[in-house]
Amino acid sequence: MTEGDIVEKHGRRALPLALVVIASIVLLITAFAIWAKRQVLETDTWTETSAELLENEAIRDALADFLVLELYDNVDVEAEIAEPLPERAKPLAGPVAGALRQLAGEVARRALAEEKVQALWEGANRTAHEQLLGIVEDDSDVVSTTGGNVTIDLKQILGSITENLGVGAGLVSKLPEDAAQLQVADSDELDKVQTGLDVFKAVAWLLVILALVLYVLAVYLAGDRRRETLRAVGIGFIVVGAAVLLGHRAAGNAVVGALSETASADDAVAATWEIGTTQLTEIGHGLILYGILIVIAAWLAGPTSIATSLRGAVTPWFRRPAYAYGGAVALLLVLFLWDPTPATHRLIPSLLLIVLVLLGTEALRRRVVREFPDRVTTGSSAGVAQALAGRMREARERRVATAASAPASDARIAELERLASLRDSGLLSDEELAAEKRRILGA
Repeated sequence: MTEGDIVEKHGRRALPLALVVIASIVLLITAFAIWAKRQVLETDTWTETSAELLENEAIRDALADFLVLELYDNVDVEAEIAEPLPERAKPLAGPVAGALRQLAGEVARRALAEEKVQALWEGANRTAHEQLLGIVEDDSDVVSTTGGNVTIDLKQILGSITENLGVGAGLVSKLPEDAAQLQVADSDELDKVQTGLDVFKAVAWLLVILALVLYVLAVYLAGDRRRETLRAVGIGFIVVGAAVLLGHRAAGNAVVGALSETASADDAVAATWEIGTTQLTEIGHGLILYGILIVIAAWLAGPTSIATSLRGAVTPWFRRPAYAYGGAVALLLVLFLWDPTPATHRLIPSLLLIVLVLLGTEALRRRVVREFPDRVTTGSSAGVAQALAGRMREARERRVATAASAPASDARIAELERLASLRDSGLLSDEELAAEKRRILGA
């Protein structure tokens, strides 16, 4: 083999691995892009996440404190309490307002845990997100990117809290227009989002397609090293999934440090980050799971004795397409019932998963039929079981025979050593030793 041939051979081996590395980098970017697209641009996902946020105790406590602070900062509660009181009782309004402020936090926490108030919270979040999408998609007549902000209006929730407090929901009408609101985005940010929205929508799916094409191309170009390349693809999935989880943890620490102004707010900020990025961690875990399955598939296609035995055992089944694809359907049912990743409850990823499982089933079916042409299809499952039992019985008999021959060999060696010591001591001549040796070895 010439030096040029060696360089060309190494080049053919290096190219598939280089494609796997590039595809894995693209996949890492894709994971964050898909999470951002789902979390930011899907109203149902936004609303479901907001509901989960209010179910967290630390977040409820922080929101309750915010609402009480907004009420007392923007409304003269003492004056409102004093107004209907007789002149003599008006001095009591101050102590009552102070006592109510102490009580208001606990009342707000209980109210935010009620189903009615949580429904108001979900409705406010849905409205705000629909407004946000209308603006960034240039489909809103209510607010423009240059004339206003997108906010979550909490006045209805605050009205429910004041009712529970016993001071009436009418107190909320005294609030300024911009009070009791959580800002989602201001007009400057909306203008930037609007500019890049179309590109972002397209890029998220283009990155998915690009990563898959690069992986498929790497396996196709690998030639006789396709199994090794497939294993590298699985390892790439695992590495990317781990990187997503590590990136999520590092970003979470940075977000908590940047947004939490006091130590008491750490729990609420951390809980908000964890709940808001749940889909990102699910994507990371899903990539690791898929990577493990791909590595197992590459191992099953390998030359090890266990993998070869497994392929031989399933060959009678896989000769019948009904059995092969029936097993594939059973595997898919388990995956969809288990629902380990977000892909199993979304249409396009689910269709892609189904196609990949069916292609893998057909590839394995052709492989085992070609590899084991003598493993004929039996007429029933009982016949397959009998064939497997026969092969297991043959293997067991070989092990027993090997184990039985070992003690006999040890006994002959011990006898020959005894005869040699007798010859050395002069009790046996060389001729007698040779005769005894022939007798023992013949036996």
